[in-house]
Amino acid sequence: MKTILFAGAATFALSTGMTAAQDLKFPVGEGDFNWDSYNSFADANDLSGKSMDMTGPWTGLDDQNFSNVIAYFEAATGANVNYSGSDSFEQDIVISTQANSAPNIAVFPQPGLISDLAKKGVITPLDPENADWIAENYAAGQSWVDLASFEGPDGEKNLYAMPFKIDVKSLVWYVPEAFDEAGYDIPETMEDLKALTQQIADDGETPWCIGLGSGAATGWPATDWVEDLMLRTQPPETYDKWVTNEIPFDDPAVVGAIEEYGFFARNDAFVNGGSSAVANTDFRDSPGGLFTFPPECYMHHQATFIPTFFPEGTEMGEDVDFFYFPAYAEKDLGKPVLGAGTMFSITKDSDVAQAFVKFLQTPIAHEVWMAQSGFLTPFKDANVDVFPSDTQRNLNEILTNATTFRFDGSDLMPGEIGAGAFWTGMVDYTTGADAAKVASDIQDRWSAIK
Repeated sequence: MKTILFAGAATFALSTGMTAAQDLKFPVGEGDFNWDSYNSFADANDLSGKSMDMTGPWTGLDDQNFSNVIAYFEAATGANVNYSGSDSFEQDIVISTQANSAPNIAVFPQPGLISDLAKKGVITPLDPENADWIAENYAAGQSWVDLASFEGPDGEKNLYAMPFKIDVKSLVWYVPEAFDEAGYDIPETMEDLKALTQQIADDGETPWCIGLGSGAATGWPATDWVEDLMLRTQPPETYDKWVTNEIPFDDPAVVGAIEEYGFFARNDAFVNGGSSAVANTDFRDSPGGLFTFPPECYMHHQATFIPTFFPEGTEMGEDVDFFYFPAYAEKDLGKPVLGAGTMFSITKDSDVAQAFVKFLQTPIAHEVWMAQSGFLTPFKDANVDVFPSDTQRNLNEILTNATTFRFDGSDLMPGEIGAGAFWTGMVDYTTGADAAKVASDIQDRWSAIK
């Protein structure tokens, strides 16, 4: 354990009571945190008496966890940050920018909304040095630079956001005891995963639990499958062209990814309840088959949030665990990761806003949230020892081992497609429609709204 004396602006901030030491979640100088980064930032940034407003999508526990991160920025700089979370953030930020009453910083869960606002000139482009920092310090760094870069009102592309707090979707959940009893190994490649799927079926068991049901949003879990499989069958540049419709939705590359999903979902022997049950099974209920005795299925593909719907008392790492949804060995496309996350943009420029973006580039800003819950980061210098569990460490390792990261494709498409035609099209395909016909119908819808 390192004990570090903090000086400069940090001493001033704490002595003036802007953020008292007892208000900090983890005492400065204690534990495995990178306090050097905190102290260096404090020495370089005296913002005493200044303040800024920030808004974002986080409420409840996420709001509390993020507020604990903000407290270190306030303690280091003497500044005051007023954060307000909203369940209707997307609507609120559009209204506030139109009314010229935007906060200094907005935290966006949707890159598409940043793109829209950047074109309107209501977001401040970040200095190029921020793009250099992301490229050098984030795993799959160029992927993050590309994700956070948008066209401004002049048509020029610039970095408009700082990615921070990421979710991973490229996961397969399983019960270790069930795998051990059956003698199954964790697949290292997609070839291995398909072979394991067939082996489980040959053993008279069911490999997968899949459910697409989600009320008015039924079908969205299948879009995650297709996006993951696009990244495993095509170069990332093809994925990028797909989500912007630079290549049509019925391009053979896209149809091929849909049919790859069909390998798993449209085989009665591979899915709990048979393929006809997939579209009607609620996604929240679908992983339940992992936990029955005997198991109703052995694997479930879903993002980091799904443990919320596991049986009460389920112990992560013991009762259930996960592995990376693997890539094809023969394709040589590296280790792509599909996910989502949030990005910080300056919607009303100020010294405090610029400093906060720099604060997000310190290990301590990441580690404070890592040590709480619900936070993953591609920042390679953040100390994973502060995670409270091996599960979180292992999840984060998938992110830092990624060679390519891509954002959830449906979220990057126009709403009528990504949150409409794509969802319903995948239900149609899952229940027996032809992949090429489904893709063609989605493209027709996309063409109609251009």
